[in-house]
Amino acid sequence: MIDPMSCDQARALLARGAQLVDVRSPAEHAAGALPGAKNLPVEAIYQWVNQLDPKKPLLLYCRSGARSGAARNFLRSMGFHEAYNLGAYHQWLGCAETALAV
Repeated sequence: MIDPMSCDQARALLARGAQLVDVRSPAEHAAGALPGAKNLPVEAIYQWVNQLDPKKPLLLYCRSGARSGAARNFLRSMGFHEAYNLGAYHQWLGCAETALAV
């Protein structure tokens, strides 16, 4: 499930210290990513979950929203109550330069 969120809402969360995570593969991330995003592939979620702060909001994205949705569901079950699935990378490109850059 993709969590409905505007560019302004995402920017406000980032201003609060939200963690922006690209759950795509390293190759996909290298081809283009949102500014400031960490690349933590969903396939290795068990290896990187301890790198995140469960007290800070978490914004996840991938190519279509499926992988970030799976990551969101897992992370919420692990206590990340403010984990949000932004959905598809390409849908956020329009606001990345203006709204997401903090």
